[in-house]
Amino acid sequence: MSITRRSVLAAAPAATLGGSALAQTQPQAQTPGQAGEQPAFYRYRIGDIEVTAIHDGIGRRPLEGLVRNAPLDEVKKAMEERFLPTDVLPITFTPLVLRTGGRTVVVDTGNGDSGAPTAGRFIPGLRAAGIDPKDVNTVVISHFHGDHINGLRLKDGTWVYPNAEILVPAPEWAFWMSDERMNQAPDAMKGAFQNVRRVFGPVAKDVKQYEAGKEVAPGVAALAAHGHTPGHMGFTVGSGRDGMMIVSDITNHPALFVRNPDWAAVFDMDADQARQTRRRILDQAAADRTRLAFFHAPFPATGHVVKDGNRYEFVPIQWGVG
Repeated sequence: MSITRRSVLAAAPAATLGGSALAQTQPQAQTPGQAGEQPAFYRYRIGDIEVTAIHDGIGRRPLEGLVRNAPLDEVKKAMEERFLPTDVLPITFTPLVLRTGGRTVVVDTGNGDSGAPTAGRFIPGLRAAGIDPKDVNTVVISHFHGDHINGLRLKDGTWVYPNAEILVPAPEWAFWMSDERMNQAPDAMKGAFQNVRRVFGPVAKDVKQYEAGKEVAPGVAALAAHGHTPGHMGFTVGSGRDGMMIVSDITNHPALFVRNPDWAAVFDMDADQARQTRRRILDQAAADRTRLAFFHAPFPATGHVVKDGNRYEFVPIQWGVG
C-alpha cells in the first residue's frame, strides 16, 4: 500500500436490498451537533436482523484543504448545491448496533469522550435505545481512526464494553501496532499510533483479528474496502432475501464524495486505492440496488445510490418508511 507523508499527516487527527422501519426517536428538536443534545437513534430491520443507527454527534472541519484534487471553489459549489455551508463540512458520526443470532453487536464505537465537544453521544444513545454496554457481546471495528475506536476506552482509562469480544481487521492491526511503522512515522502521525495503543494496548492479548470475507457475526461478513486506511473494512449484512452493505468510511459526506467519487478526501491514507474502492462498491450498490449504511452520511446515514453518468446520487431512506 502506497502511503505518502502528506496522507499520513492528514489522517493523523483523526446481497440485495431490504429493510423496514421499527422505531425511531429524536426526543427534542435542537441545533444539530449542539452540546448536550438529546440522544437519537433510528431502528430498522434487514430480514431478521435488527439494526439500530445511533447518532454520536457531529464535528465540523474547515472546507479548505478537505479535498486534495479539486479547487476550493468547486468544493464550495458542491456544498452550496446541497444547501450546506461553504466554509465548513458538518461531519456526522453514526455507529450501528446489530441484533443478530441472539447477539448484540456494535459496529464501531464513535468518539467516546475524546472527540469534538459536539460528539460522543453514542453511549447515551445506546441507553436510550434500551441497550446497556454490559450486554454487548461483540464489538467489530472497521478501522482505527479515533472516531471509530475512542468509544472503546474513555480518557480516564475506563473500558466501556466489559463483556464483549473485540474484533479488528488483521491488516489494520498489523499496520498500527507495528513499532517499526510508528518509529518511522512523521511526528504529526505519532499521536495516531499512540492513540491506537492507548485504546488497545491493555487488552491486546484478547483482541481477535479478522480477514476480509470472514463472518464477524451471524449474517455479517467483512468486506475489503482498503484505501481510507491500510486495513479499512466494510461489511455485508444478509438475512433471508434482504441485505445491506455497511460501507464505513468509503466516503465522507455523500454530497461531496458520492456525488464526486474521484475526489480525494484528506482523510484517505491511500487516495488512489480509496477512489478505486469507492467506485467498486458504489458501482455494485447502484447496479444491485443494495441498501447502504454510511458512517458519515446525514443521520440516520442509510439509503441507496443511483448512477448518474460518471457520478452517483445518494437517495436517503424515507424516515419511518425504510
